[in-house]
Amino acid sequence: MSEEKEVEEAIVGSFNEPTDQHEEKDASRSVFSVKNLLWHGGSVYDAWFSCASNQVAQVLLTLPYSFSQMGMLSGIILQIFYGVLGSWTAYLVSVLYIEYRSRKEKENVSFKNHVIQWFEVLDGLLGPYWKAVGLAFNCTFLLFGTVIQLIACASNIYYINDKLDKRTWTYIFGACCATTVFIPSFHNYRIWSFLGLGMTTYTAWYLTIASFIHGQVEGVTHQGPTKLVLYFTGATNILYTFGGHAVTVEIMHAMWKPKKFKYIYLLATLYVFTLTIPSATVVYWAFGDQLLDHSNAFSLLPRSMWRDAAVVLMLIHQFITFGFACTPLYFVWEKVVGIHDTKSICLRAACRLPVVIPIWFLAIIFPFFGPINSAVGSLLVSFTVYIIPALAHMLTYKSASARRNAAEKPPFFLPSWTAVYAVNAFIVIWVFIVGFGLGGWASMTNFIRQVDTFGLFAKCYQCPPTPSSKHH
Repeated sequence: MSEEKEVEEAIVGSFNEPTDQHEEKDASRSVFSVKNLLWHGGSVYDAWFSCASNQVAQVLLTLPYSFSQMGMLSGIILQIFYGVLGSWTAYLVSVLYIEYRSRKEKENVSFKNHVIQWFEVLDGLLGPYWKAVGLAFNCTFLLFGTVIQLIACASNIYYINDKLDKRTWTYIFGACCATTVFIPSFHNYRIWSFLGLGMTTYTAWYLTIASFIHGQVEGVTHQGPTKLVLYFTGATNILYTFGGHAVTVEIMHAMWKPKKFKYIYLLATLYVFTLTIPSATVVYWAFGDQLLDHSNAFSLLPRSMWRDAAVVLMLIHQFITFGFACTPLYFVWEKVVGIHDTKSICLRAACRLPVVIPIWFLAIIFPFFGPINSAVGSLLVSFTVYIIPALAHMLTYKSASARRNAAEKPPFFLPSWTAVYAVNAFIVIWVFIVGFGLGGWASMTNFIRQVDTFGLFAKCYQCPPTPSSKHH
């Protein structure tokens, strides 16, 4: 067996083995192998980079659009609100993962060469019906999450090269993103997570500084919110922004010591606030209501080498995020066809290719960069990331014996089970009414309006009406 495979199996081997044994083992090998250093990640820092990098990508470019729909104050408050809610439900997912894995390992179940996924956690703790619900929502959300990355690639590259329309660019980037089939698991995103976070950091601060230097456009207005449908469309895009933890279980499973994950997502969210709040605020301050017709913030900033650099970096990052969102789908498909345990990367890559085809097709049908984020947020993220984890936690620990024998007790800042239940119940009710109900109505109304205006299979969504070869 190769050295790489030995390291991989060590990482996913025993849940209860002390952390220092794994870290010493991996560290000693990394000294002698640059490949291991860049390719095999499983530390707390790897998990933080993965969470922070995956949480915010193309949505950076649509948050100013959301601010124009709902106003600056609401935009800032809801970013903080949904960021905290998202961090809490990510914590719940981590607790349920630890509970599931602890129970299984007491039964001497081994997870070597097997990646635990969210639907398996639900199955083990709550039964097959919850497995079906979790699988349906999670896979559909991740499917459309990857679709959004493809749409964003085409939308962004158009601002550097408009000689090809956005649909053609979607074909091209679909083929490029298909190469993610060769990345075996989340262990292997170590260097990509690090680079990805650097790319989003550059882009966020480029948007902030460039908009500030540009100053306010002549006659700028900040009238938002003007319509309820726009307000709740913007709100669900923010809900979507902080709903990036559909891959939490896979990231945890890639850690040497998953129990250390509990507060990583919150720390990642705090960093993401430093990117999303300043950039969205300053871009909206500079361009105001013009953003209502420009869902991609790049479209309003003058072309420069700095903007071109931001576009290129975002394209690379969207490739990384595509891989992040698609890898759990690859795992599910591997399990369906029965090759998840194989060690052949080429066989797994060939098996994974059919997963990319529907993603490619959907990105061509619905090229509505911006509005599609809100639709996915209200209909899928609301359940996948907020409602299902909260309900699952409540049901898993509903009995006194389950609470008494829990692998993880309530957190130090909320030590009462009653308080935990109250918070979970609030999340379920709030997200169902505001996120799914009002958000679903608003985002689908807006989405249907885009279909009526541009049509399905739109060749060049929100492009200037007169085709030209000039740069925008």
